[in-house]
Amino acid sequence: MQVDINCDMGEGYGRWSLGDDPGMMEIITSANVACGFHGGDPNTMVETARLAKEKGVSVGAHPGFNDLWGFGRRVIRGDTMTEIETMIAYQIGAMQACASLAGHTVTHVKAHGALGNLVNDEEDFALALGRAIKAVDASLIYVTMPGLVSERAAERFGLATAAEVFADRAYEDDGQLVSRKKPGSVLHDSDEAARRVLAMVRDQEITTASGKRIPARIDTICVHGDGGTAVTMARRVRDVLEADGVQIKPFGRG
Repeated sequence: MQVDINCDMGEGYGRWSLGDDPGMMEIITSANVACGFHGGDPNTMVETARLAKEKGVSVGAHPGFNDLWGFGRRVIRGDTMTEIETMIAYQIGAMQACASLAGHTVTHVKAHGALGNLVNDEEDFALALGRAIKAVDASLIYVTMPGLVSERAAERFGLATAAEVFADRAYEDDGQLVSRKKPGSVLHDSDEAARRVLAMVRDQEITTASGKRIPARIDTICVHGDGGTAVTMARRVRDVLEADGVQIKPFGRG
């Protein structure tokens, strides 16, 4: 059995940094790099891609709403879906350019924050992301959540997908993430997170906050990089998986 571990990275900008990106790069196999809208800037994007290249970590574009103040967690719907599509394409292209400067190649796209929630909840947003990926580079992998509208949108455009689950987030019975506004939505205990991840990967299913079990193909596991226990949790998750015989490799690689 094989699975990828990913993390959202490069989310600082200017003189401000967020998370321990060098520490996480020692553990993960895929990095989703902020593209300057919710976080990141050109220098940070290039340096993150360069570090990923050095560590053998795949890089992806991590587009979000133009919301540095709210860290991309506020909804900005725009006037049309064309506007959303253009916003996403712009960020993917920027990440491709920065990765090229670092001698690396973008392999996937994963939407961030409020945009990510909408992509997995509303068909119009899922299709806008799919159109943007296909227009910029149809070989890019569309990171989706199992059983949600993002999967169906990717299939509609003939795009490759990577089904993602979260080590540090709780799930509702419909397969969506529990809102960050609710207690218990974010997990902080590394041992608990590692046990949950091992069960998800081994059984190929998600257990929700109520105990419901949802069958799910699982290609990649996200550990968010902006928490104080992020590196500890990622290390524990990887150690527990490997101890059970699971191979940790970037998705899309045999």
